[in-house]
Amino acid sequence: MALVRLQTEHFRNLAPEPVSFSPAFNLLYGANGSGKTSVLEAIGYLGLGRSFRVSRHQAVVSHGQNRFTVFGGLDRGADEGGLPGDGSGLAHRLGIARDVSAKETSLRVDGENVRSLSSMAKHLPVSVIDPGVFDIVAGGPGKRRQFLDWLVFHVEPSFASVWQQCQRVTSQRNQTLRNGRIDESLLRVWDSQYAALSDRLSDSRQATFDRFKKAFELLVEQVDVPWTLGLKIEFFPGWDRENPLTEILRNHREQEIKMGHTLYGPNRADIRIKFQGRPVAETFSRGQQKTLVILMKIAQGMVLSEMGRQVTFLLDDINAELDVDHRAMLAQKLRALGSQVFITSIEHPDPESLWGADDTPDYRMFHVEHGKLTEE
Repeated sequence: MALVRLQTEHFRNLAPEPVSFSPAFNLLYGANGSGKTSVLEAIGYLGLGRSFRVSRHQAVVSHGQNRFTVFGGLDRGADEGGLPGDGSGLAHRLGIARDVSAKETSLRVDGENVRSLSSMAKHLPVSVIDPGVFDIVAGGPGKRRQFLDWLVFHVEPSFASVWQQCQRVTSQRNQTLRNGRIDESLLRVWDSQYAALSDRLSDSRQATFDRFKKAFELLVEQVDVPWTLGLKIEFFPGWDRENPLTEILRNHREQEIKMGHTLYGPNRADIRIKFQGRPVAETFSRGQQKTLVILMKIAQGMVLSEMGRQVTFLLDDINAELDVDHRAMLAQKLRALGSQVFITSIEHPDPESLWGADDTPDYRMFHVEHGKLTEE
């Protein structure tokens, strides 16, 4: 499905008028501070339930306001002969509102209140490519877990529930480990629950990672990137699964008590990316790391495309991060996947530089100024 209608209220500096988008490509340009990234941020709220720029909801509320609202209308996507983006015949209507004073969030899907973010986010797979995304390679394991879990969430319907249960049990187990007096019988109960959930979580991650790796290897064969020949990508579940997790936890009880938190399990999972046996963060140039992340993002889209799912990609200021050839490669691959794409830039976009003069896809272009989008 594709986002063909967006309307916000009191969201940063964005104007409240509804905007219709193409289910294929949307090019947004304007000066710094005009509101380009804010548009992507609002779209991100519908697919992620949060901002990809800041951690606090308060940061996105317009000055002097206590509440913001984001509404989105989805059609069935470009691959399925999507409906016009005029607000009629929408396949789904999504809405999120946040009262920052009361610290309350309201979620609606097709006019009905829903309780979980996953109930809304499942309808709109949103993948962000902005300057911060390159930390997937250079950053810590948490960034790569987040990268993988986004894909698992959209591949495995039960993943969100199991992940939430595992988070709760991990929190309870950590509280027990931090207690001055350790109750071994209680810890064994938490160990048992934690191990069972960890196995389910890791099975889902492994199965999805295998699909991702297959897509990534296929993609690498299609592009001219010679340094990928020595590249190895493997999934590490967070412990040696040849041994029961309950046994590993018992054998490292003193270590965990000393640290005060769980040291083994899915909370330590990682995607290990190495080149000739060494981490790519140590061996790859900044440019190579950027290319690698782009390929990984495209591979994610390939997995969902194979399942008949359309991904909405948000490409924020990629002109500052990628050269002309890499921008064209990314645009062409996302087009081949049937993705919906939003691209922001300061300069007036040049569609020919992305797709060529004779093969330009359906797109809509918007000039953004003072939070208002004007279609050209």
